[in-house]
Amino acid sequence: MTTDNLPKTYDPAGVEEKWYKAWMEAGYFHAEPDPARPSYSITIPPPNVTGSLHIGHALCYSIHDVLVRRKRMQGFNTLCLPGTDHAGIATQKKVADKLAKEGIDRMEIGREAFLRKTWEWKEQYGGQIIHQFKKLGCSFDWERERFTMDKGYADAVLETFVRLFDKGYIYKGARVINWCPRCASAISDLEVEYKEQEGHFWHYKYPLEDGSGYVTIATTRPETMLGDTAVAVNSTDERYKHLVGKNLVLPLVGRVIPVIADDYVDKEFGTGCVKITPAHDPNDFEMGLRHGLPQVVVIAPDGKMTECCGKYAGMDRYEAREAIVKDLEKEGLLVKIEDYSHQVGTCQRCGTTIEPLLSEQWFCKMKELAAPAIEAVRSGKITFWPARYEKGYIEWLENVRDWCISRQLWWGHRIPVYKCANCGKYTASREAVASCPECGGPVEQETDVLDTWFSSALWPFATLGWPEKTPELECFFPTDVLITARDIINLWVARMIFSSLEYMNEIPFRDVYIYATVQDEKGRRMSKSLGTGVDPLEMISLYGADALRYSLISQAGKTQDIRFSEKRVEIVSRFCNKIWNASRFVFMNIDGFRPGDYGLYKDRFSPEDRWIISKLQKTCMKANSAFSTYDMDDAAKAIHDFIWNDYCDWYIELSKDRLKGPDKDVVQWVLAYVLESSLRLMHPVMPFITEEIWQVLNTKEGASIMTQPYPQGDPERIFEDAEAVTERLMSIVSAIRSLRLGLNIPGGRGAKAVIRTDADISDILDKIRFLGKLDALEVTGSVSDEAKASMVSQHLSGIDVYIDPEGLVDKEKEKEKITKELAGLEKELQRAEGKLSNAGFLAKAPAEVVEKQKAIVAELTEKKAKLSERLGLLG
Repeated sequence: MTTDNLPKTYDPAGVEEKWYKAWMEAGYFHAEPDPARPSYSITIPPPNVTGSLHIGHALCYSIHDVLVRRKRMQGFNTLCLPGTDHAGIATQKKVADKLAKEGIDRMEIGREAFLRKTWEWKEQYGGQIIHQFKKLGCSFDWERERFTMDKGYADAVLETFVRLFDKGYIYKGARVINWCPRCASAISDLEVEYKEQEGHFWHYKYPLEDGSGYVTIATTRPETMLGDTAVAVNSTDERYKHLVGKNLVLPLVGRVIPVIADDYVDKEFGTGCVKITPAHDPNDFEMGLRHGLPQVVVIAPDGKMTECCGKYAGMDRYEAREAIVKDLEKEGLLVKIEDYSHQVGTCQRCGTTIEPLLSEQWFCKMKELAAPAIEAVRSGKITFWPARYEKGYIEWLENVRDWCISRQLWWGHRIPVYKCANCGKYTASREAVASCPECGGPVEQETDVLDTWFSSALWPFATLGWPEKTPELECFFPTDVLITARDIINLWVARMIFSSLEYMNEIPFRDVYIYATVQDEKGRRMSKSLGTGVDPLEMISLYGADALRYSLISQAGKTQDIRFSEKRVEIVSRFCNKIWNASRFVFMNIDGFRPGDYGLYKDRFSPEDRWIISKLQKTCMKANSAFSTYDMDDAAKAIHDFIWNDYCDWYIELSKDRLKGPDKDVVQWVLAYVLESSLRLMHPVMPFITEEIWQVLNTKEGASIMTQPYPQGDPERIFEDAEAVTERLMSIVSAIRSLRLGLNIPGGRGAKAVIRTDADISDILDKIRFLGKLDALEVTGSVSDEAKASMVSQHLSGIDVYIDPEGLVDKEKEKEKITKELAGLEKELQRAEGKLSNAGFLAKAPAEVVEKQKAIVAELTEKKAKLSERLGLLG
């Protein structure tokens, strides 16, 4: 073991490529069912086949890898199953756009030709993100990679649909759904993104049929008035009680509509009179059913007005809005227009404003499916981490509407329902149907495909071979944890839970860990369009995968927000260099040493040997405890602080003098033991550098750190007495170093120190001299007032530490220098604080400029405090 085994500088790129290839070739990532071993399994959230690695992915899948690497080292039969989602709307749009650039219209080539083109695109470009995960070091079982439209998975989707259909849970009906005119498809409630938009409240009159007056309506969408079939008021609203049962004349149309009473109406909102458009609002639709109102569709799927709209027919919905408002004004029915800022539903995929639209779609009944999914969480069978997300999950399922599962797309799982042209019977089948089983008539398959989340809901068990009873399903299901983002708890997590309970009669996973959202360093969401996006692959190329992984994991706490900055990754890369250089020091000093067992050395350990061994055990215990509760940040920081502070900054420094002495072999053993244990401890978080260094210590041919035991911590190797002694030494040395720094004594110059204490510290005096870089050290029970006046001091518990600056510092010259520096600093600080006290500056300056100014003030204030402290030390 020599430094020849480690180059002078750490090269992440070369190390990462070498070890990932070696791990893959050795088959370390692959798992086979083995009833004799405890299993640990995770199925990763399948990224869209169109996706590319972003910083949120980097965090999510780094967490996956940390957990599975640790469990693998703990001896579990560990499976982390990867794959991709077909992503219906996103993929169809990407392929359609590509074809359009080539001058090909998908409607002209037809469904089958388009699907062939999409499969070709998928094979050529799809799944690039999977290869990018390998750059992160993800130890997933690539031999088991799945795709939500592969043959086995498609069979599982067919089985699911037919079972639900046969139970009567799936039906076709007309309801108001979210329609995206640009994607030309229905989308889920959960895929609607609400954005604040500036708009208007238009107030206009609806005349009473008997000519006795009118009611005033306020709406943000005048174009939908053409589909109004009633006006509703609250039954307790005294202003309008006398109008209930009367009729109104719908302006511009002339249709007679009733005034109805319904307690859903908020009498405090707007005018208290609400126009009811059952075909274009989900709440109006429900009210229409209660009151038997007609459903008039006035906006078509393409966003244009329908034929029943008279002169407005064929106009775009926004063009019709302007025309209708002008006509209302001409007829003297427009009362006023108010500016109004409100939340508007937009398509998550393309940003188009959603149109609530009465449409015939396929739905899945949710009440029966939701009940057991609620109970699974309430009973504690499934645990959310952090626990606060449980509440929203339960509330959503308790109030869930029937799920619209059909999408007007070509790419996806085509709904396996066949309609008879003669008798109209619907037949759901796992196999293609040639004729109607009822009357023998010709049949036609439904053209819509299933919502992408319908197939994704089967992920934890379909990927393991369901509906077949496979050894994988027997061994690895239920999985242990689902790691996902908070914005898809209802979209995906809830649906996996009720699907698993329905088909497997078992929960899909025991834990749901919601990882943090990554923001930029100013707290803004990561977005390429906003210029706040960060390319993880660029970070990896600059600083290495280990640095990126640690920078993310060390912030992955339960506060649920991460402020990411490149600076943090750069700082972690310095930590990698620190580990590298410390390892080189160790190897240089244990060359030729062959360590024996712990028992051969334990009786010869010094207090600092016992201290570092004790701290190692506590760090192991703290890290394991934190990992078990998904406190990823606490685990990572505990390991980092032990390696950086305890091992590198203190123990290695303490070892340098002893490596020249008679107990050299003991120090060598401790250096090697703690380094090797620390590498195993850090491996799940920083896999590449730990493997590279560990191989120098490795004596087993072909072995990998990946398969070594994960350190648990040994209570019998905790030595509180040694910790007390060594920490006293550390506090004294830290005080000496602080005083030297305050006096600006160069590191190469010795100093004279005096320690006043009644305690016996004779056993650590040599170490104090060595670490404190002292020429002279005196220990006394008291210090005269005259002596105190000539020295600078720091006071610890039961110990006073003094440094004599005589001959080391020209006190008067140093005081003059610091005083001058403070005067200049004070002027800078006043200018900076003046800006922040200027109301005009605060009102006009961009937020980032104000924040920068605050940072300047904080930095100057800190500098002032340090200079003032140094001045005080000089007396």
